Amino acid sequence: MTHDAVIIGGGPGGASTAIGLARAGRRVALIERAAFPRRKVCGEFISSASRPVLDALGVAESWDAAAGPEIRRLALFMGERVVTAPMPASGGPGRGLGRDVLDGLLLDQARRCGVEVFQPCRATGFDRVGAGHAVALDTPQGDRTLAAPVLVAAHGSWDRGPLLTQATKSHAPHDLLGFKAHFLNSGLDAELMPLLSFPGGYGGMVRVDGGRVSISCCIRRDALQGLRQPGQAAGDALETHLARSCRGVREALDGARRDGPWLAAGPIRPALRSCHADGVFRVGNLAGEAHPVIAEGISMAIQSGWLLSRALDGCDLADADARDRAGARYHAAWRRQFSTRIRAANAFAHLAMRPTRFAGLGGLIAAMPGTLTFGARLSGKVKPLC
Repeated sequence: MTHDAVIIGGGPGGASTAIGLARAGRRVALIERAAFPRRKVCGEFISSASRPVLDALGVAESWDAAAGPEIRRLALFMGERVVTAPMPASGGPGRGLGRDVLDGLLLDQARRCGVEVFQPCRATGFDRVGAGHAVALDTPQGDRTLAAPVLVAAHGSWDRGPLLTQATKSHAPHDLLGFKAHFLNSGLDAELMPLLSFPGGYGGMVRVDGGRVSISCCIRRDALQGLRQPGQAAGDALETHLARSCRGVREALDGARRDGPWLAAGPIRPALRSCHADGVFRVGNLAGEAHPVIAEGISMAIQSGWLLSRALDGCDLADADARDRAGARYHAAWRRQFSTRIRAANAFAHLAMRPTRFAGLGGLIAAMPGTLTFGARLSGKVKPLC
């Protein structure tokens, strides 16, 4: 075996797993197909519940220095309604950080911990071989094969490709598509993180690093198609729809300018999934994916990577039965940590995409803003990692 573990994907989930394993003395290889810095469709918010994990990974100080302002208040932007409420009190405020900064910060720490990083490099396939897995790579220097008893898929659930852990291509009118853009000179209150509810979709806004405001949204494919004018870019149509549908967005973007184009990804298919199947461990949204409406994607990815590295701590990696038992422990810990918020996010997202149905709840939130605070607590914003 060339390594103890091979990890496919260098985002927050893969890098966190790599750091945790390397700090426990494992020989780790991490494969990332993209050169960094890279922009990604992502809400870019990390809740306070992940702060102890950032400390354990050794990146908390770097994150503190790079991240945007502390987020202390929530908001709902829906039609002409703007409602604000405090973040849950326990655990401290979360903060936003662009993926073009965060991903490099985590991967640099992985290198410092001794992880062998293959980047840019593409995994083209893997097979069970003896007591482990053989992973075929396409590198700038030519083809190469790595072998390890532990294989971790951390490439995300939206990737399409030849790997058995990658989804097949599909296309349906009800697909949820993800979009993200950064804006400069926005009037959004620095400590505020709004939820956006608009016909056909939902989204969020948060201040990140460098004075940027990040807007991330999900919208149904058929709704987006109905909005676009001939020759109009999808992101431009979405931006117009947001400003027309939400007074809070119009006011926050008044005088702002977009920093780069809209990014798009998807389809997004939130669900509970298997964390360990066919001998392959899964982290990030491959293990399970919540609707982005709760802004917990990065936190869940980082926490899942740490949970896996702890489940494998002390495991005899050469023993397939021991790896399976570690996989069962990891799966159980993952479900305890995340299953409630995934189910809650599913219900809330389907309401948020339909403002006419959401109107009653919106009225309740306006009358009782603490409902937003309760929802943030339910989403796991202050739930410590077991």
